[in-house]
Amino acid sequence: MTKLVGNKNKIYSLENKAKRFKRDINQWSIITLIIGFIIAIPIATIFFKLFSGPGETWNHIVYTLLPKYVLNTGYLVVGCSILVLLMGVSTAWIVSRYDFPFRKQLEWLLILPLAIPSYITAYSYAGVFDYGGTLELLLRYFSISAIKIDIMNMYGLILILSLSLYPYVYVSARTVFLTQANNLIEASRLLGVGEFKTFFRLLLPLARPAIIGGLILVLMEVLNDYGAAKYYGISTFTTGIFRAWFALEEPETAVYLSAILVTIIFGLILLEKWQRQKIGYHNDIKSANRLLRKQIQSNKKWFLLSLASIPVILGFIIPVMQLLYWVGLTYEEVFSFEFLSIAGQSLGVAILAALLTTIFALGLIYFTKWNKLHFIKNLSKISTLGYAIPGAVIAVGVMIPTLFIDKWLYKVFRSVFEINIGLFINGTIIGLTYAYMVRFLAVAYNPIESSTLKIGDKISESSKILGKGNFITFFKVDLPLIKKGVLSGLLLVFVDVMKELPLTLILKPYTISTLAVKAYEYASDELIAEAALPSLLIICTGILPVIFLNKLITK
Repeated sequence: MTKLVGNKNKIYSLENKAKRFKRDINQWSIITLIIGFIIAIPIATIFFKLFSGPGETWNHIVYTLLPKYVLNTGYLVVGCSILVLLMGVSTAWIVSRYDFPFRKQLEWLLILPLAIPSYITAYSYAGVFDYGGTLELLLRYFSISAIKIDIMNMYGLILILSLSLYPYVYVSARTVFLTQANNLIEASRLLGVGEFKTFFRLLLPLARPAIIGGLILVLMEVLNDYGAAKYYGISTFTTGIFRAWFALEEPETAVYLSAILVTIIFGLILLEKWQRQKIGYHNDIKSANRLLRKQIQSNKKWFLLSLASIPVILGFIIPVMQLLYWVGLTYEEVFSFEFLSIAGQSLGVAILAALLTTIFALGLIYFTKWNKLHFIKNLSKISTLGYAIPGAVIAVGVMIPTLFIDKWLYKVFRSVFEINIGLFINGTIIGLTYAYMVRFLAVAYNPIESSTLKIGDKISESSKILGKGNFITFFKVDLPLIKKGVLSGLLLVFVDVMKELPLTLILKPYTISTLAVKAYEYASDELIAEAALPSLLIICTGILPVIFLNKLITK
């Protein structure tokens, strides 16, 4: 009797859930599900392909190459973590806490290395320390015996990646340090604790979540790197994926390596969240004051300026100066109509991908708000996980299903219309743009979502009470209020697409090239000086949006 009642209750509960689902579902729910499905296809492909088994050379890779991939990737993760934490946290504390000459300029200069892709920094430093390179020429000019420094090894790669990526930690740490409660430092001083101990025992633990958040972004970029590691001859998971796909011609093996890499990345994310849950962080916002800068002696001011300038000099000024030197040598050879065509193609692809990615991000955010099903909100968040997955993995996940669709379309058009259409998605601008959208959706989604949270729902609800529909309310009310977030997302995606290398190398059409690919091709052919001009254009596209966004936010 009890079992019968329990079964009836379960049936009644399921019927109620079905009725609520039928009542709450609308066109916005369906559209959101479709967008989520489209974005999730590459990630799901990697997962389901695992069940088809690895390629013929998998056992050979496991016993000979995989240990090297794991070891080298581990060295990069550990080495880069140490260096970016040292550079990012120390510079953030110096410019936040102390007052010294050129501090305001240095605050923004410390972000600029992020505008230079790591593979371009790698090319620049290879030219500086190469035989007959810039360093050797300078030493000869001053009649100093040449010093041989081999930077094209694991230690050099760790240094290059750290110099390119430390701004992630710097920005996160500086934001927290500036908003730390000044009364915490005063209380610590009253207790007789010195500033050094206060920083390590009090302020640094409070800033830990933000610092680790920046570090996770750094490690994602380290695991995604292909150009620098390939040029320096270091075997990593990303270079292994390329080798399995192109050299061995085994997509199944590439999928297995991709799955291992994705597991490592999500393991890092889960570990960080688990560590954060174990410790509580609290700062009384009501009593918080902006951190007061400390006045110091004149000789210490110049010392701090010199110390904080080291990452800028090494991560931005030296690479740019080396590139400018190369441009002066090779400008006439590289600059041509073909080069202008490649620059135009690169800009066109980046603009198209940025526009479509921003539109999809707006759709996910607002279609989710307009639907009544609660689980849809979680789905929209899951759709932004592509940024946590390396570009090479996304490319593999896009290529496999698009090849299947292209084969099906070819058969249909051949049998029904007797037309040979060739590849419609794979190897075309459609497939490349789709991969960019999957990879960088989170880059557009996050600033737009932050803007929508700031304005809230009351204004748009008032518009709907006055009889205006969702679309009219969005274009007349919401969009003007969130335009800064939309523009931020648009520009950030544009910059990321311009810099992206591994994904573009795998999926770009034969008739289209980008500045990143052209620079990589020059460097691969040992024409490293010729790679300077496309590299400089990529850097300019990274700097200009940062300056524009800074002025826009300040205004």
